[in-house]
Amino acid sequence: MTSSPDDHRAPTGAAASGRPLKILIGCDTFAPDINGAARFAERLAAGLVERGHDVHIVAPNIRYRRAQPQTEIIEGQPMTTHRLPAVRWLPHDWLRFIWPWRSKHYARKVLDLVQPDVVHIQSHIVIGRGLTRIAQQRGIPVIATNHVMAENILDHTSMPMFVNKMVLKLAWADAKRTFGMARAVTTPTRNAASFLERTIDITGVVPISCGIDRRNYLPVIAPRDKNRILFVGRLTGEKKVDVVLHALAKLDPALDVHFDIAGGGDQRKALEALSHELGLEDRVTFHGRVTDEQLRDLYSRSSVFAIASIAELQSIVTMEAMASALPVVGANAVALPHLVHDGENGYLFEPGNVDDLVDKLTRVFTAPAAEYARMQQASLDGVAVHDINRTLDTFEALYRDEPLPA
Repeated sequence: MTSSPDDHRAPTGAAASGRPLKILIGCDTFAPDINGAARFAERLAAGLVERGHDVHIVAPNIRYRRAQPQTEIIEGQPMTTHRLPAVRWLPHDWLRFIWPWRSKHYARKVLDLVQPDVVHIQSHIVIGRGLTRIAQQRGIPVIATNHVMAENILDHTSMPMFVNKMVLKLAWADAKRTFGMARAVTTPTRNAASFLERTIDITGVVPISCGIDRRNYLPVIAPRDKNRILFVGRLTGEKKVDVVLHALAKLDPALDVHFDIAGGGDQRKALEALSHELGLEDRVTFHGRVTDEQLRDLYSRSSVFAIASIAELQSIVTMEAMASALPVVGANAVALPHLVHDGENGYLFEPGNVDDLVDKLTRVFTAPAAEYARMQQASLDGVAVHDINRTLDTFEALYRDEPLPA
């Protein structure tokens, strides 16, 4: 059973000494993958290294062979990676996984080698499942973070829906067993924590923001010289980028709006086809995967960030947009209302409602300069509570089994 944030015991053993910890982070997705869970793990690991901890990463390899432990530079920080033999999930454009029946075997090998003070899994699916079971047998504490939504699982299968539902039920039952072995379970937001508690009937899930280093962004509070919508993220079904394209087609032509889409995914060709069908080719740019510098430039020159997704447990890209002083128009679903405060730093719209999205985007584009600047400042103020240092402080306390910071 998981513990609540108020009932942590006094720290004991090595973790209580205050010395740097040896932390093993288990990921089913990690660099070079580009998605919210991978980006969070990278930033968490880099922040922990910067604080003096010895961080090891277990993640799928890009090919079916086991790589020797090696030092990789992630987010500017050196850490040791243990890449496991992985195969690509064919219905998905980049997702790789290790064979589930090998997960405990590899967990034993890595734990023998690393002998960590604590294991922090980023998923209960495969690697995290194996690590948790072997770590529990050896008395190594486990912290589990959940980044999974049902839509993320169902969107990439090729099985009939009734089969999907049965698989999903079994997967959540297994998730309950895995999380039940953890000393603490976390998710990015309170809504996500409540979702997990309802779904698998556990208590005490701790909401901890993924965090963001605001120093990495270039906010400019000023009107833009052109109306530009930006979306950043994986081009998959649950992101609902098609809703934004349909809204773009219905916006007043006099607004002369351009839509920048940064990211790759299995839906890119379908979205390009839809853009052509709607006659938007000259108003939509598919940038694909971009560098950090290119991404900062896109944020800085955009007028508004639009996200129609219905499956965000937090949305790091929305926080990045806010740190870049962008108003946000987002779907009123899952975690987005935690970031988008309607009428303050942007607007919420009814999920899937194109006309409502058109209305909210028009409000941003037609706002007087002072009102637009107010929304920009509200985004900057709103993202301040998601500072990465607070996130790191909280996870360090969980690793050491200490009371969480207020």
